[in-house]
Amino acid sequence: QVQLVESGGGLVQAGGSLRLSCAASGRIRSINAMLWFRQVPGKQRDMVALITSAGSTNYADSVKGRFTISRDNSKNTVFLQMDNLKPEDTAVYYCHLPPNSWGQGTQVTVSS
Repeated sequence: QVQLVESGGGLVQAGGSLRLSCAASGRIRSINAMLWFRQVPGKQRDMVALITSAGSTNYADSVKGRFTISRDNSKNTVFLQMDNLKPEDTAVYYCHLPPNSWGQGTQVTVSS
């Protein structure tokens, strides 16, 4: 079983920055892609960013140019640097290791 522990959420004013971290532990055979999702109440969970084991990245259109995903393979950790945050970025952010592992979520609140 794989455990994912997120940290780094909080309250920030619009235009500010936050950095999320997600550390994977447990029975990790291999880590390929790692992803960040976010969810607001009453809506589906949407993919925000993805990074492959080779370092290739992909982003949702809404965060391109503002968010940066990175990883430290030696520590099985993935990061999400979020800059120029907007109120519409407010959500619970989840780390995901396919196929079935999810973190507990961390709240990000951006005030206007």
